[in-house]
Amino acid sequence: MYAPVILVIKAVKQVTRFYLFLVNFATAIKPRLAAANCLYLMKSFILALLIPVYGVAQEQLTLSRALEISVENYGSIRAKRYHREASKELIELARRTNLPNINVGLQQDFGTVNGQVGPLYGFGGLGAASSGLPLPKQTWDAAFGAMYLTNINWDVITFGRNKQRIKVAEQTALRDDEDLQQEIFRHKVKVAAAYINWVAAHQLSQSFERNVQRADTVQRVAAVKSQNGLVPGADLSLAKADLANASITYARALDQEQESLNRLVELLGIEPLEFQPDVSLLEKIPARTDIHPDLSRHPELSLYKSRILLNEEQTALFKTQYYPAVQLVGILQTRASGFGSGYAQNQNDLTTSYFTGINPTRVNYLLGVGVNWNFTQTYRLKKQVSAGEITGKALQSEYEMTDLRLQTQLKTARNKWDNALHIYEQVPVQLQAARDAYLQKSTLYKNGLTDLVAVSQALYALVRAETDRDIAITQIWNALLLEAAASGDFSLIENNL
Repeated sequence: MYAPVILVIKAVKQVTRFYLFLVNFATAIKPRLAAANCLYLMKSFILALLIPVYGVAQEQLTLSRALEISVENYGSIRAKRYHREASKELIELARRTNLPNINVGLQQDFGTVNGQVGPLYGFGGLGAASSGLPLPKQTWDAAFGAMYLTNINWDVITFGRNKQRIKVAEQTALRDDEDLQQEIFRHKVKVAAAYINWVAAHQLSQSFERNVQRADTVQRVAAVKSQNGLVPGADLSLAKADLANASITYARALDQEQESLNRLVELLGIEPLEFQPDVSLLEKIPARTDIHPDLSRHPELSLYKSRILLNEEQTALFKTQYYPAVQLVGILQTRASGFGSGYAQNQNDLTTSYFTGINPTRVNYLLGVGVNWNFTQTYRLKKQVSAGEITGKALQSEYEMTDLRLQTQLKTARNKWDNALHIYEQVPVQLQAARDAYLQKSTLYKNGLTDLVAVSQALYALVRAETDRDIAITQIWNALLLEAAASGDFSLIENNL
């Protein structure tokens, strides 16, 4: 879609076919007409063909398409979309936390079993777990041994802690989704504002280009009249100055248009490309409804509301940690040893066979229920709960502040709409009067009935009227965009596209 090279390739194919047609046609009619004589015709044909190809290469970019591209490609929107997907995964993680812990262990060792009466604590896991009878002397008898263990640990009663974890995860996902919707809405407003400014800059460039053409016409008339001695040379100098000023203004307008396009392309999240604007956007007054919007559904307020609810769920989760946890425990242990049961009386009752040492011969199981309750945890968590409640008050204050700001912006937007509409209604009168004045003054000047100063003043008035026309319709769209941003309803813009 963004590769005009394809159009050029198609054009080359058409050029080749047309060239062969010319050669065959010329040979059939007049054999002496060489193929080289067709090149002149080909040059004209190629130039005529490439001009529309170049024009098509600059794709027209509508506001609807610009919004679609920006939502799909802009970096911050994609990042928040990934954050939302990650939050959804955490919901499943919270649900799986309710499952019991099942640990399976296998261990095979080779070593001695000397025992000693005395206290021992394995700091940092540095103590060995060798066990045996406390014999009167050290022995170096060694054999293989093994242990196979299955452990199940399940918090069956948590007094709502597990359910609250799921609620917190769900509310976090909702918060991230509201954050994404707010980012999309805010970015749409930015793209729409940049697009309207770009179209307005393009329209101003067109107006200033027409002004250059008018100034050039006046300069040509002044040059002819000056050469014939009908006007003084000062008129020609003044006409040249007006033409230079018009050219400078036009160049600045082109620069402003390019800057506006660059800002728009940056918001689209794509590589810099050349586009043509949809100027029909500024050829009509957008429709507007007077229905009072429900600001509570504004994406920004919805985001603040989701943050408040998330803080409430987190505070509730902290409170569930006041209570104990009831656990069920189950252990199945199988052990194997190369030391025989009579090793205490006969130290020769052992084998160094690997397979005999790892063959399980003893099984132990354990079932239990327990309650874990950290009393000091309650004392510590009270401050965390208190901090969560204070944070909730802060979030509520931010919500109310944002709501008040949006109400003020909505009122300002409606005032701007009324003022912009009043200005737009006066523009046709000003524009028509300026056109009539310029036509009159230029005609009088051509017939020697007025001076060039009057023409310059009329030309300036016409440029100002055309500029006011372009700005007036832009202000109406900007007022509607401001109302859409304040009300949280972007359909006010989309319904007019």
